Amino acid sequence: MADDIVLPIPNLSVPQHLFILSNPSLSRLHEESQKECLKAIQDDEMAPYYQAVTSSSKSPLPLDSKLLSTLQESNATTLKTLDDALASAEATEGESEISDALKARANFLTRIGERDKAIDAQKLALEKTPGLGSRIDIVLTLIRIGFFWNDEQLIVWGLDKAEKLIEEGGDWDRRNRLKVYQGLHLLSIRQFKRGGELLLDALSTFTASELLKYNDFVALTVIAGALTLSRVDLKKKLIGSPEVNSALPELPIPGDLVKNLYDCHYDKFFKALALLEQTHLLPSRILSPHARFYVREMRILAYAQLLESYRSLTLESLAQAFGVSVDFVDNELSHFISTGRLHASIDKVHGIVETTKTSEAWGKKINQFEQVVRQGDVLLNELQRLSKVLY
Repeated sequence: MADDIVLPIPNLSVPQHLFILSNPSLSRLHEESQKECLKAIQDDEMAPYYQAVTSSSKSPLPLDSKLLSTLQESNATTLKTLDDALASAEATEGESEISDALKARANFLTRIGERDKAIDAQKLALEKTPGLGSRIDIVLTLIRIGFFWNDEQLIVWGLDKAEKLIEEGGDWDRRNRLKVYQGLHLLSIRQFKRGGELLLDALSTFTASELLKYNDFVALTVIAGALTLSRVDLKKKLIGSPEVNSALPELPIPGDLVKNLYDCHYDKFFKALALLEQTHLLPSRILSPHARFYVREMRILAYAQLLESYRSLTLESLAQAFGVSVDFVDNELSHFISTGRLHASIDKVHGIVETTKTSEAWGKKINQFEQVVRQGDVLLNELQRLSKVLY
């Protein structure tokens, strides 16, 4: 049963808090983040990590020499105990006991933030551990180390390794946990569509609490889905999802985003998008690099959704629908049209936006119509031939 216990190490809230502390624009969150970051470092006795972070002259954390000394002493005592246990297992015990001792030592180094030693120890434990399930868990721990240190190479290696091991016979729980790991990585590299699909697949079976909290997982799922799902799927997979609805009371802003987009309340949607940027995108070390991209794409999505329902609209009515000024809409639409992101034209003289009807949705309708016409022609020809044979 011990193999089934997934330890939340390393503590991924620590680099998240450090990210917030490193950004002057998030100063409103600094006091709470510093408090939580120091608490987590102290609770997990992260002496190597604390020393590395505070060694810089621009460190966002204050150096408490007494605290560091206490943590280092505790680390040395624990590590000696683990080394002695490993030496004893290698001398007198069997393969299983040696594996347990190696994993205990590797997990300790992972917990305290000893980066290189932790990676080497986890890989040694992986090599010496016989059970497939335990080996998958070790690889997932290595992926979390990659997320902790923002080590893209380690994350990619770990995801590939875990997928191969699971194909050899991984159980249902580990398969679903891997989907969350893969989805989170895909979001971090701006692959929102595939990442969102994986997160949606794991929505009703989420167990990867060692990677992120459930509400954070739901928020990421909603954020990715709002951008990539069709209108029908938005209703079916997000708005109508019991898992999403159960979490929305604690996630009002992502909830307002998808509901107002679906209900075509574009002025409320714009407000929710602005709040989402400040509360969920910019403060997130995963989503922050993509905040500007996400906001732009969501605006384009909303503009396209409204324009596809009309052949023409006045700039004034468009501005009223989105709760912004005419100049703002004019500038945004001009930019998106000139770059080919929106299929429309602006009549500046009459203040009208005319859709060109070459958008993806309209193109699908044209293709469907043409297909019906072709099939109708084929059917009429067959009926004519049949009538000649019968009569």
